Amino acid sequence: MLFKDITILDEQFQRKDHMYVGVADGTIDYIGETMPETDYGQLYEGAGKLLMTGFFNAHAHSPMTLMRGYGENMVLQDWLNQRIFPFEAKLDEEAVYWATKLAIAESLQYGIVSTSDMYYFNEQMAQAVLDTGAKANISCYVTCLDGSELWDLPAYKEGKDIYRRYHNAADDRLKVDLSLHAEYTSNEKIVRQLADHAREMNARMHVHVSETRKEVEECKQRHDGKTPVEYLDGCGLFDQPTIAAHCVYLEGDDYDILAERGVTAASCPVSNMKLSSGVANIPMMLKKGINVGIGTDSVSSNNSLNFIEEIKTFAIASKGAFGDPTVISPVQALKCATYNGAVAQGRNDCGKMKEGFRADLIVLDLNRPHLRPIHDLATNVVYSASGSDVVLTMVDGEVLYKDGIFLTMDIEETIAKTEEAVQRILKRL
Repeated sequence: MLFKDITILDEQFQRKDHMYVGVADGTIDYIGETMPETDYGQLYEGAGKLLMTGFFNAHAHSPMTLMRGYGENMVLQDWLNQRIFPFEAKLDEEAVYWATKLAIAESLQYGIVSTSDMYYFNEQMAQAVLDTGAKANISCYVTCLDGSELWDLPAYKEGKDIYRRYHNAADDRLKVDLSLHAEYTSNEKIVRQLADHAREMNARMHVHVSETRKEVEECKQRHDGKTPVEYLDGCGLFDQPTIAAHCVYLEGDDYDILAERGVTAASCPVSNMKLSSGVANIPMMLKKGINVGIGTDSVSSNNSLNFIEEIKTFAIASKGAFGDPTVISPVQALKCATYNGAVAQGRNDCGKMKEGFRADLIVLDLNRPHLRPIHDLATNVVYSASGSDVVLTMVDGEVLYKDGIFLTMDIEETIAKTEEAVQRILKRL
């Protein structure tokens, strides 16, 4: 495909007008101010449109579309124990498959090209990713508070099998990570065994870290004053590239540990504020050189995958929380939403508007009243745009969503099957 006469945000998120971008073999093959001689096939007329890199969701639980709006106005632990965990105990393979497809549809609609997912029934999640053409890093999280050995846990067996069968499938569209749910849902033996297992497999890690103050204080009581970051690092969990979701309550040496270990902090501002968990100190993370990505968390706590809304919240939350309007520039926010998230997923050839990078691209319609005038395009995208402005989403050079139409799935069937699954589960509660 050739995008003709289109405005772009280049790899530095600077505006360039009247550009030509050619896509071939799943990659960005040409970026220039003149019509290329190469025939790229289909022509996309770009007047009044913005072409930019798509968004990389650094932390989510896609099948939880089943629980959108199911538990509201509750603190995290009550929300989990009273609503979410009982519902999840009734899940089945079919429910997870359709719920994941619904999440992928919503993601594509909002310009998300790839998602770091933590859940279970990973085979059904993998199939949904492969069937729709999307990208994802999926992981089956481990929990254990008794004396079991890691290799006896169903999550370990499932994760190992899924890794063997699906890791780097479909030309790397689907990657498989390992996952620990959290410090407070595991014991030290399991954490150390999982860390050893990750090193042996050379697998990436995904874990919830320091989401609430209560979590941090109780961790200190259990582990001789160590924070979750200190404890997990001491167990070797950060020896492999890791996504640490939330990181709302970091303190002391936590920042230096994450930076030195190359851990990505996946900030989920909407979910964290909705659950009254707090606001992560992103300015400090960036100052310390931590790779910061942006995640939606699940729609059961968010309650949508509207990533532009997430980016705006990410940018303004720190300004309000830390009393400084100069922190988190639009360009910083967009980098966290794109390339930083791609790096967190081990996708180093993704997330940039650059020749040779994967063609994971989105188009926004600039002919909207709320996007005019344009003094600074990056600012408009972060603060003025809406998820509904996304009119095209491309993954590895394939258009998956265009002008309200999902090209790789029957959206009516997906919605209906998800609704049926919800009703089936509710009857069993």
